[in-house]
Amino acid sequence: MTIHETYIKRCLQIAKNGLGTTRPNPMVGAVIVHNDLIIAEGFTSAYGGNHAEVNAINAVKDQSLLSKSTIYVTLEPCSHFGKTPPCSDLIVRHKIPNVVIGCVDDNPEVAGKGIAKLRASGCNVTVGVLEAECKAHHKRFFTYHNKKRPYIILKWAETADGFIAPIKKDEKKPVWITNKYSRQLVHKWRAEEQAILVGTNTVIEDNPSLTVRDWSGENPIRVVWDRTSKLNSNYSVFNDEAKTIRVTNEDIDFEKPIAIQIANLLFKQNINSIIIEGGSQTLQTFIDENLWDEARIFIGNVNFKTGIKAPKLNGNLISESQIKNDLLKIYAKD
Repeated sequence: MTIHETYIKRCLQIAKNGLGTTRPNPMVGAVIVHNDLIIAEGFTSAYGGNHAEVNAINAVKDQSLLSKSTIYVTLEPCSHFGKTPPCSDLIVRHKIPNVVIGCVDDNPEVAGKGIAKLRASGCNVTVGVLEAECKAHHKRFFTYHNKKRPYIILKWAETADGFIAPIKKDEKKPVWITNKYSRQLVHKWRAEEQAILVGTNTVIEDNPSLTVRDWSGENPIRVVWDRTSKLNSNYSVFNDEAKTIRVTNEDIDFEKPIAIQIANLLFKQNINSIIIEGGSQTLQTFIDENLWDEARIFIGNVNFKTGIKAPKLNGNLISESQIKNDLLKIYAKD
């Protein structure tokens, strides 16, 4: 690993501190190095706050060192005015001579303009260090801007014999397939993504609240696919703990492909990531339309022998881990 890669790796580590709070901004990490020593670090503040570069520059105690330092960032510094001024202008103003960038920001408002501005001012700019890792880290941001839809995560739990739920239940509440540690992890994931989606049947059968209860974080926006407005306001998904978007036949045409219409609707609502946590039919709809980016599948240590079959997908297995007696498999789309 080169020295540049070492510092970009550190940028990626600290950037994760912004997960779930920076959206719709990307969660960037920045490190400032002087004489082979890190003198400051920063990551993107919650939306509306400082960008990573600003936080790193502000953290340098002796500002005179900036003109003899290198700043490392996971993503090209912005060149336009948004909630905050352009970071590229700040770097130029402090006369930081060297800038090392993980990947280019292909948001049309930036798209190389930040790099061009830095180089025009005399900065020595290096681009593409750990590029693949940086693009993967910024997957939500890039999917939203490039594909004009949210980053879509499928999530379900299935039994060891391949069922997602029993056919009949005695009570209107979930039948747990996984252990409490896996369920806590799901709540962590909810805090990291902007929205969560379920269908009508899941609401009727389980009456979920879809909030973050076993983790610290912000509740996701709840999206309920309720074609005929069948659900009344007594269900937990309509309480005041989080915002809820109901998708009905007044919003989309259910005679046409459904998943892409929902994705387009969410894009217009500025939602850049969503977990599809519905039943088998809802999940299979997104799978059949090939509209997903990642699938997180728990396999519990129980058997139903009969029930509702778990969805089927084709994808690349990227990780497999054990959570007590549960198995977690994570897939990426081919």
